[in-house]
Amino acid sequence: MKSYDVVVIGSGPGGYVAAIRCAQLGMKTAIIEKYSTLGGTCLNVGCIPSKALLSSSHHYEEATKHFSDHGIEIPGEIKVNLEKMIARKQSVVDQTTGGIDFLMKKNKINVYEGLGSFKDATHVNIEKNDGSTETIEGKNIIIATGSKPSNLPFIELDKERIITSTEALKLKEIPKHMIVIGGGVIGLELGQVYYRLGAQVTVIEYQDRILPTMDAGLSKELNKVFKKAKCKMQMSHKVQSVERKGGEVIVKAENKKGEVVEFKGDYCLVSVGRRPYTDGLNAEAAGVKINDRGQVEVNEHLQTSASNIYAIGDVIKGAMLAHKAEEEGVFVAETLTGQKPHIDYNLIPGVVYTWPEVAAVGKTEEELKEAGTAYKVGQFPFRALGRARASGDIDGFVKILADKTTDEVLGVHMIGARCADLIAEAVTAMEFRASAEDISRYSHAHPTFAEAIKEAALAATDDRALHV
Repeated sequence: MKSYDVVVIGSGPGGYVAAIRCAQLGMKTAIIEKYSTLGGTCLNVGCIPSKALLSSSHHYEEATKHFSDHGIEIPGEIKVNLEKMIARKQSVVDQTTGGIDFLMKKNKINVYEGLGSFKDATHVNIEKNDGSTETIEGKNIIIATGSKPSNLPFIELDKERIITSTEALKLKEIPKHMIVIGGGVIGLELGQVYYRLGAQVTVIEYQDRILPTMDAGLSKELNKVFKKAKCKMQMSHKVQSVERKGGEVIVKAENKKGEVVEFKGDYCLVSVGRRPYTDGLNAEAAGVKINDRGQVEVNEHLQTSASNIYAIGDVIKGAMLAHKAEEEGVFVAETLTGQKPHIDYNLIPGVVYTWPEVAAVGKTEEELKEAGTAYKVGQFPFRALGRARASGDIDGFVKILADKTTDEVLGVHMIGARCADLIAEAVTAMEFRASAEDISRYSHAHPTFAEAIKEAALAATDDRALHV
């Protein structure tokens, strides 16, 4: 039987990063993955392929709607080759997952392909795809099994017309009318992919706004963008049934007036969140507790009820974000070697990769009001930026929330071009407990989108924004 200092179950961003950091720190490490490619949901059917399709569809939309504004004229009809677009997406996935293979070899991490399940607290059985079984020993074990798409109990997913995000990434045709159940990150990103390509899109959301966990100002602004693109946004609708009849899908929902309304389309994307994935893990054999939400229970050190077993990423509480899982993977690896790492969960940024992009870190206005925190607001619109006007990306704003007494930045919320990258500046500032005035006083290159952060900080500092 092969024995390791650390065995990682699951090779998503949390798992493979944990394995790499463990190996860097001198621990003999193995990783177990039940699928034939490494990288988990994010690299195979999540973050990476969805961004590839968002990028391709964005290029198409620019060519058909905006190139002429720049004096670029393309003779003839511009067409979508969906098969080629999907193939390019797969090529990006293959390159990325292949990169993880390289990193495993580089760091001398042993990779096992098969379903990992606990035999006891120090032994893991691996059911391989060829039918054989192998057991390995781990002094320490990290659970990084991630999550799967959630569903509503009355919806039968046929994965042809009634689909999840996994199937939406490999459709063979552009839908005529895609009904999206769920106005969260996944539904909005994939909804935008297909409305750019020509589909009619209807978003049905149970809450009274899209992106209900983010700052309300961001939700309102993105809702305007979707409506401007002629997406039908149905808020405060409770889905009651989803039925397929041949090539048609019928969705019935109750609106806020109590009326039952009907929506008909040829595809229905069910994007109502994700659930922790522990199927087949046999956690109880190792003494690992799982709560009633399906999450592995951990303490502040990410240690489970079995002292040598840790859990990270989507399978534990907190935001289901790849970068959160990565931070936790590094945290556990360094904890195992006696270091004192830390994670400030308040400063894990959230991003929506629609266009305009949406990004946020820290507290929302709603959270500050609920906590009774006295705060001030500085906001700056992208349309007032020279760089935004030059590129034609004038939708959105940056909003900074700062403590009314100390001026410390408590939250930064932005929607606009390149916000997925711009949010890192806010995270850096908040990690060093910067004040709004601190941000306002360091130089930002002109013309850039980042100037909106400086201007918002000026606005939060005695209403001193210069360009509005």
